[in-house]
Amino acid sequence: MKEIRSVKNELIKQLKKLHQKKYRDQQERYLIEGFHLIEEAAKTQEIEMVFVDERGKREWHQWLEKHTEIQQYDVSEDVLQSLSELPTPQGIIAVVKKHSLTVDLDGAWLLLDNVQDPGNVGTMVRTADAAGFTGVVLGKGTADIYSTKVLRSMQGSNFHLPIISMDLTEAVTIFKEKQIPVYGTELNKDAIDYRQAAPGKKVALILGNEGQGVRSELLEMTDQNLYIPIYGQAESLNVGIAAGILMYHFVSDNI
Repeated sequence: MKEIRSVKNELIKQLKKLHQKKYRDQQERYLIEGFHLIEEAAKTQEIEMVFVDERGKREWHQWLEKHTEIQQYDVSEDVLQSLSELPTPQGIIAVVKKHSLTVDLDGAWLLLDNVQDPGNVGTMVRTADAAGFTGVVLGKGTADIYSTKVLRSMQGSNFHLPIISMDLTEAVTIFKEKQIPVYGTELNKDAIDYRQAAPGKKVALILGNEGQGVRSELLEMTDQNLYIPIYGQAESLNVGIAAGILMYHFVSDNI
């Protein structure tokens, strides 16, 4: 195991750039930290290297011995802290290779239109995983799934189902060509109560921006737009909560 004790080390300086999206895209890799996420990543993804401090070596010694094919670095606490975006790192950080996915848009898919809050994006991906959805399509303006906040919110669900970035008008066109029902979400007189929509194994469900909702051009392409009734005095539901209600509705016949 190689040692790094300086935050000015050239490798550390390059990896710190992965905190920014443009460098994640350029290098086609990203950072993950914490025991749970790294365990999940090791099952399906290519981990290029790991960095551990004294705590990490102590708590992960068996895992490290098992995965000798991964480059391992023994680093000081300040070096690990420089790679971390958490107030208190958990002792281990990994560099994971990004993979380009080519998938068939078939089955049950969640489409996110300009959903900007990392917590909401992560929650919706995690819920799609829990509900048994096939995958998630990220439209323009949606938070980067490789950012630390989204990764932590997804809790490893990004390693369980495909997540792709794609123009949503193109995605909707593909679903419609396959005669897969496409539903948008909006609050107006033309939308229907979501309970009137028939559950099914194949569906495309569009959720939109926290403030503006789904773009009008997408709403005009759908088969039907849905709303969730509100019985109290709240003006609206959090988009992550709304997504959970709708996704579980559509899979209810399959459970």
